[in-house]
Amino acid sequence: MTAMTDEHNGPGHTGADDFSSDVPGFSPDDLGRALHDILDHVELGGWGQPPQLFALVPTSLIAAQNPELVDADDDSALSPVAQEPLEVANGDEPYAQLEEFLATASWPPPVEGVALVLEIVVLPPDAEGDLDSAFEPLLGDQDASESAARTAARAHPDARTARLAVGALRDRKTLSLMRLQPSPDDDPDAPMELLTHPELASTLQAALAATLDDRT
Repeated sequence: MTAMTDEHNGPGHTGADDFSSDVPGFSPDDLGRALHDILDHVELGGWGQPPQLFALVPTSLIAAQNPELVDADDDSALSPVAQEPLEVANGDEPYAQLEEFLATASWPPPVEGVALVLEIVVLPPDAEGDLDSAFEPLLGDQDASESAARTAARAHPDARTARLAVGALRDRKTLSLMRLQPSPDDDPDAPMELLTHPELASTLQAALAATLDDRT
């Protein structure tokens, strides 16, 4: 797996020198493969990991500058470069660091895309009524209602943990992929299903795409 390492780098580290290069555009399939590779890589560390960001850099650029980072048989268009994991805090705003990063981050020219992996709680559609009743008394306080909704979701008997990978490219292509954590009743040898939908994590898609805009 090219350029992806457990020796985490600070935000903006790319594995390539910071200059613009003439690279072709990238397709949704290129983004999908990068997200798939990231999910496979993160899953090696098991469940319960903090959110993590990856810079998506053209594999050809890394191969030209740092060939030792690229496998000889790697035919991927984009290589994920791991950044420092993001802190998940206790309390009412567990993703404050992630929100701050998304509001302020920018990336150097070699970065053609960015991806975020995080664990989420997934509920069946018929659980919506249960959540509404849990935080309806708090609707006047947005922070309190969001906190109550998160607590109710985690405590719901049908809650499932899932790993979500969201990616965006400079040309505004976006994609989200999700894998559910296997339940105790699942066949341990069965492959984990990969799920996607155009509206899956659409807000996160837009936020990641915005980090690739010129903020100057």
